Amino acid sequence: MNQNTTEKVRHVLQYENGKWKEFTRELIGEEPLLIRVQGRPYSVVMRTLGDEIFHAAGFCLSEGLADRPEDFASIGFCREMDSNAVTVTLVPKRLEKAGHLLERRGFISQTSCGICGKELICDLQQILKPVADTVSISVDQAESCVRQLAETQKLYMETGTSHASMIFNLQFECISAAEDVGRHNALDKAIGRVFMNGKLSEACVAVMSSRISYELVQKAARAQIEVLIGMSYPTALAVELAKSLNMTIACISEKKGFLVFCGQERFGKNG
Repeated sequence: MNQNTTEKVRHVLQYENGKWKEFTRELIGEEPLLIRVQGRPYSVVMRTLGDEIFHAAGFCLSEGLADRPEDFASIGFCREMDSNAVTVTLVPKRLEKAGHLLERRGFISQTSCGICGKELICDLQQILKPVADTVSISVDQAESCVRQLAETQKLYMETGTSHASMIFNLQFECISAAEDVGRHNALDKAIGRVFMNGKLSEACVAVMSSRISYELVQKAARAQIEVLIGMSYPTALAVELAKSLNMTIACISEKKGFLVFCGQERFGKNG
């Protein structure tokens, strides 16, 4: 990967043989891509930098907006030097066929280029607020939560193709669990259960079977969950957002063991 697709995260803590060790780790980058069609915002997707034009073209194909390259009158960056926004214009003949899809997906309220790039991140963060600081957790307790997640993945054991999310309270008791083919859906379902059961204020720790992305941090922050534990390294933007919201991100890596990327204060020095 080149320097545009990874970012260094310092002060990562590794727990090994009863001790913490600090090191620097390259994490994959993640930024929003705004796709505009016929001059209007159509969708925002989180992605790793690179191949933006191809990304937008493939997205249009999968959405049914285009059937072949000739359906594009033009496809290019919204602004010169801004790779976070791509504008697509369909030829009149294709627009007649796919125009109804634009109405179906016209859910983004902003209509100017002002939501491109870093400004979009600021807009997405407006509904978020820092989480409380009530959780004190050890590595043993975190690993126990992870083991419980594996034990509840019935769909995964049957099919090998589902993600799972589990939410714990301050006593590290499971108060919600969910599985879904999509990792975002699994977390939404788990949060939705505690939300509708009136137990959202008890949600403190979430364990997920996937890596932790920006969107998963965003969802957890809305639920005021303090600790997120994933099964592989988080994205750089996820760590950046979690730091700004006083959250803890950790993961269990096959090669490195238990790692903490931010919010190390919630872990005791002796694990």
